[in-house]
Amino acid sequence: MNKQELLDKTERELKVRNYSNKTIKTYLHYLSEYFDFKMDNLEKMDINSIKDFILYKKEQKYSPQTLNLSINTLKFFYHEIMKSGDKMDIHTVKRDNKLPIVLSRDEIKRIIDSVTNKKHKLLLSVAYGSGLRVSEVVSLKVKDIIFDNLTLHIKGAKGRKDRITIFPDSIKVELQELVSTKNGDDIVFGSERGGALSLRSAQKVFENGLNKANIKKDASFHSLRHSFATHLLENGIDIRYIQELLGHNNIRTTQVYTSVSNIGARSIKSPL
Repeated sequence: MNKQELLDKTERELKVRNYSNKTIKTYLHYLSEYFDFKMDNLEKMDINSIKDFILYKKEQKYSPQTLNLSINTLKFFYHEIMKSGDKMDIHTVKRDNKLPIVLSRDEIKRIIDSVTNKKHKLLLSVAYGSGLRVSEVVSLKVKDIIFDNLTLHIKGAKGRKDRITIFPDSIKVELQELVSTKNGDDIVFGSERGGALSLRSAQKVFENGLNKANIKKDASFHSLRHSFATHLLENGIDIRYIQELLGHNNIRTTQVYTSVSNIGARSIKSPL
């Protein structure tokens, strides 16, 4: 089979297994990269070729997460598509132990206050106040908002999972006004041209607010989600509840916020 035939076969299997469109796109991208690197005899698993490919990507300064995604993609292809019985003896790349960038409550307020567009201001408020990923906030539909108990039903999130999270009472009226003329299937934060805002547009809203607020932290839109979790932890909310609100499979993923919260720091004084 040639490169395109192998990609088509892989895409078909991923769809049959009900992988998300985003995961399918990611797998096909990394698989295509490897095929271009190997060039020939693509159906045969070659450990040395795969290691050379990973080293090449590492030299190009790709992140450990990207390298691991490449490894997992190739394992899936050769074991599940090509049915190779050979073991792929390649360990995942050790990830950098970086802490999330968290904004203080004051910084969050300054960012939101600096945004003049009412819809954009509300978008950032929901993202922080509910702990949403950028993809979740731009795809939020009117029917996903349960005003009676101040919750959002997040559907088909990362890992194709649904979850329930909260939103603050302080923005309830503004949200109701925003969606008052919309139908249940309409996007809450729709673009002026119709449909959902692009991920990049939402990220740009945050970046503009960050710059206007004159905050020098290397923060991103995802920092709103990090801040949501950290501030809940500082408020004394049990970490297992926070895990549920964020939709984390593993509690260890949520526990990273104990390293950036001020819970312990408040009671410790510097010897100086």
